[in-house]
Parts: sequence; C-alpha cells; structure tokens
Amino acid sequence: MIRTLISTAVLSLAITTTVSAATELRFAEPSPNRGARADAVIHFMEDVTKLSNGDLTFDMHWGGALLDYKSVANGVAVGTADLGTMLAAYDPQKLRSLTIGDLPTKYSDPWVGMRAMYELMTTNEDMERLLAELNFVYLTGYSSTGVQFECAGDNKIRTVADVEGKRIRAVGNYAKILDDLGANLVNLNQGDAYQAYDTGLIDCGASYFYTMRAFKTFEVADNYTIANWGQLLGFATLMNLDVWNDLSQEQQAVLQKAGSSAINYFAKLQIEEMALVVDGLRTGDIGKKANVYEMAEEDRTLLAEAGEKYIQEWIDRANKDGVDGQKIWDEYTAMLAKYQNELDTLGYPWER
Repeated sequence: MIRTLISTAVLSLAITTTVSAATELRFAEPSPNRGARADAVIHFMEDVTKLSNGDLTFDMHWGGALLDYKSVANGVAVGTADLGTMLAAYDPQKLRSLTIGDLPTKYSDPWVGMRAMYELMTTNEDMERLLAELNFVYLTGYSSTGVQFECAGDNKIRTVADVEGKRIRAVGNYAKILDDLGANLVNLNQGDAYQAYDTGLIDCGASYFYTMRAFKTFEVADNYTIANWGQLLGFATLMNLDVWNDLSQEQQAVLQKAGSSAINYFAKLQIEEMALVVDGLRTGDIGKKANVYEMAEEDRTLLAEAGEKYIQEWIDRANKDGVDGQKIWDEYTAMLAKYQNELDTLGYPWER
C-alpha cells in the first residue's frame, strides 16, 4: 500500500510538472484574423507549438482586442502582452531602429526585403541593443510589398512630374517625399481609401497590389502604375525581453526558427497574390478591368533620389542614439543586395 501511494504521488508530481512546464504566451495582434498576413501569423504560432512539442502555446488577441497599433509598443514593453505586432510608422520615435525598413530603396521584392530586415535585426549587435533598451527582442517581420500608384477616374501617375497637384494618400517617408514633389497629401487609413476614391476626396494613393483585393479599391480606381518603389519593412512581431530571458535556450531557438520560417511563408503568399491582382486588373478577371502602366526606370531613379535626404536623416538620428548610422545603413543595403542576388540566381526558396 505504501509503495502504491508513493508511486501515485510520484506520478501525480510528474503530471503536474509536465503541465506547469508548458508556457502560454499572450500575443497582441492589432490586425483582424483574415488575409494573407493573418495566415502567416497563424503559421508562426502553429510552427512554434509543433516545434516545441506543445511546450509553447499562445493566448491570441486579434483585431486590437488587447492592444491596437498605437498602444502595442508600450503594452508589450511593460508586459500587458508577451509579444505583439508593431508598425514603426505608428510610433516612429519609440521604434526608431525599426524605421530603417521604411526608408525607400530600389528593392521592392518582399522576400528580399524581409530576409534582409530579419538578418539585420537578429545579427547586428547595435540594432539588437537599441531594441533591448526598449525591452524588446525581434521575432519575425512583415512587408507591405512594393509601393505602387493607384488612381481614380482620369487621374494617373505615370511619371514623377504627374505627382504635382494630385491629392494623394500615403504614409511615412513616402508621404514626405510625395509632399516634396508637390502632392497634396491626405491623411487617411488604408481602410478609408475606397470611400475617398468614390467621393473624390483623393485622386491617387501610394498603394500595394497585395492589399488591393482585401480593400476592393479596384472597384473605384481606374489607373495603376507599377513603380515598385521600396516597401514598408518597419513591421514586426517583437517580444518582451524579460519574458524572452525567462525562456529556456531551447524555447528561444524554437521561436527564432519559426520566425525565420514565417518570412518565407508570408512572402510566398504575397507574391502569389500580387501576380493574381496584376493579371486580374489587366484582364478584368478581378472584377473590373483597369489600365496598368509600368513606370520608366528614369522616373524610378528620380523617386530614389528624392528619398536620399530621409536616409541621411535616419543615419543622423542613429548617430545620436550612440550607434554608427552609416555603418548600419551600409550593412543593411549590402544584405538587400545579397538576397536580391540570391533571388536572381537561385529563385525563391519554395521554387528550388
């Protein structure tokens, strides 16, 4: 009887220990649970749980139910959530290190951009330290895909000169550059663009092929220009550093592996979606036929030149933060070139 009681107690203790060893992470996701990026977030969580054999799970809060984009940075930093998805454009002062990804470059491919940003934020000691000072660690990143021009009615932007006088919706440094080029900027969320086109509040928008079906702007826009003008990469899931440090090395490795895998997964979804949208606009299969132009290389060069002063501004701010801004910028652009070369020579990882 004594042996039986002891065995039962040991078994109960083992079960209790197994249950208590599982770690549930509170995840704040400001976006709703729909679309390609939501699929990528779900893929990340499922990957983490699978790779950890159920040792890591998530308490997920979608659509800003716990923290929205304006509050998520502070909320994760103080522990309201263990991790959360953040857009540097909503808190550029706090997330200054992430804003390097929002600077316009000639690289618009989402896989190239996300891979370069992931490598920079997880291997560059200065960038890791800047995040650590905010109590963050970088897990995975996202891309808006390349910036394109979308216009309603007879409006069109085929050249840089066409920007002047247009009422344009844009965000971040892209809005600043278009303002410099003579646009009349209109401050609107992406979700309000449809009605703004329909009512004539805006003529054009700096948009993304990957989001057009989700917001159905093709129903009210008529002219598109493929500019492939940089992308927004200051878009990431960050984790509370104190929570990270409490995890085992094995758990940390799982999160890192899943974060890297999620980038390939999301890039594939985006690239497939962009191809469907461009083809659908040209043929009308998307629901409405539209004019699709391609911006000339000389105009793309002018856009790049117009953004150079904002690159220098980022470098100067980084220097004030105690790091070598030029060195970090050079390292980042070298990573972009490296992944672009890999893409050009080997293709996408899922195609090899």
